[in-house]
Amino acid sequence: MKLLQQLIEFFIHNRQEVLTLTLQHLFLVVAGTGAACVAGIPIGIFLTRRPGLSRPVLALANVLQTIPSLALFGFLIPILGKRGIGELPAIIALFLYSLLPIIRNTFAGISGVDPGVREAARGMGMTGWQMLAMVELPLSSSVILAGVRVATVISVGTATIAAAIGAGGLGIFIFRGLRMNDSVSILAGAIPAALMALIVDFGLGVIEKRLAPGLQTRSHKSRALQRIALAGIGGILIAVFLFMHRPSAGRVVVGSKDFTEQVILGELLAQVIETKAGIPVERKFELSTDILHQAMVSGQIDVYPEYTGTAFTAILKHRPVSDSRQVYDSVKQEYESRFGIEWLDPLGFNSTFAILIREADAERLNLKTISDAVPFAPKWHAAFGPDFTKRQDGYPGLAQTYGLRFASAPNEMDLALTYRALAAGQVDLIAGNSTDGMIDKLGLFQLEDDRHYFPPYDAAPVVRKEVLDRYPQLAAAINTLAGKLTDQEMRRLNYAVDGDHRQPADVARDFLSTMR
Repeated sequence: MKLLQQLIEFFIHNRQEVLTLTLQHLFLVVAGTGAACVAGIPIGIFLTRRPGLSRPVLALANVLQTIPSLALFGFLIPILGKRGIGELPAIIALFLYSLLPIIRNTFAGISGVDPGVREAARGMGMTGWQMLAMVELPLSSSVILAGVRVATVISVGTATIAAAIGAGGLGIFIFRGLRMNDSVSILAGAIPAALMALIVDFGLGVIEKRLAPGLQTRSHKSRALQRIALAGIGGILIAVFLFMHRPSAGRVVVGSKDFTEQVILGELLAQVIETKAGIPVERKFELSTDILHQAMVSGQIDVYPEYTGTAFTAILKHRPVSDSRQVYDSVKQEYESRFGIEWLDPLGFNSTFAILIREADAERLNLKTISDAVPFAPKWHAAFGPDFTKRQDGYPGLAQTYGLRFASAPNEMDLALTYRALAAGQVDLIAGNSTDGMIDKLGLFQLEDDRHYFPPYDAAPVVRKEVLDRYPQLAAAINTLAGKLTDQEMRRLNYAVDGDHRQPADVARDFLSTMR
């Protein structure tokens, strides 16, 4: 009952955001599935005229459906260039995932029409097009619609992953809830998505039954229902499109990575730009490091908060260096010469990697440093986020520097889930962020990097030089944040979101009010 009450309160308090994300989700589903219908039904019809091609075409559609969505997004980003993040790649992905059931059911439905009916149509003098329009499509319409129904329901669920590339939708709540260990946020995204899938499934199911052969009044009803369905889908698509696509000219696009601290920093940058520079802002939050950097270089993102160590090792591919000033000067010079991106003044805190264990284990075993934990590690299990397992400043170098060995190979999993796994006793050591609010919330302990393996991760805004030239007041406005955020202050802001479940925009707004 308490969870239900919290969920109701969440929907009431965040009703505008819930409505916006639901409409975004609906637009992605209708656009992706609609495009698949436009392409898939003609392909299915063509295959009935060329049956020999059916097996390879259906096999190709099946292969497309098996490609992981994140891998597909990674493939589309460089191809689409400036449109590589946001709604377009999400719609393309949903289009590809929807093709198989639509093509297959169209082919099966038309192929299943009684040959005697076709012969009768030919005997009446019908041409191929007339037979298709007046006999085959009407008789197979319920089977075709069943394919559309399956594709649409699949798209409703798949569209939640669109949040990973800044396309919005109800996946925003789900990703946010995983980061914050907040069941209410997860349910706030999952329940509307599930209801949308059920409503779509029920509505299309009713139409499918109405179109089934054998009804006395089928022809009149089917035509009427087809017109209503097409008009309804078209109306929804146009309305949602107009709602979601307000003019964006003259806006600065602010991005962030896909964890709490970055969303807070993104909000701080966005609100400072709006209030101090007087420039409208478009937010594109919760993107991965690689996607965000590619989007920045291609001009889809104008400004976002980055960390010097991440830029130095993960983007520029240098070996870790411990000197903070050297790292900042290096990334500043190379980003400007290679990418046309300017590093502004640091925000004041160092968000380094944090090797975390449970506080109870630290007290019981008297552990304070990573070196202290090395003798116990062979009996432990570890879990790391995808970035940490592959980066030059990540696990391979850490293991070599400290001689770390675990009971089994570390599990690679979503960063937010590693915190939950550690607190639940499913793993014994993880790599988090030193300023993360989840450390305090879950009773975790940060081991000191006594061999100084990790480079500095000083946070600073990065901005495209083209945007700085266009808006001369932008750099001064953003630099009002310079030096204002200490490690402890950033940890407090993170805890306000992760621990107290406040919205990042509200937390950022309150912090800025204390600066004035």
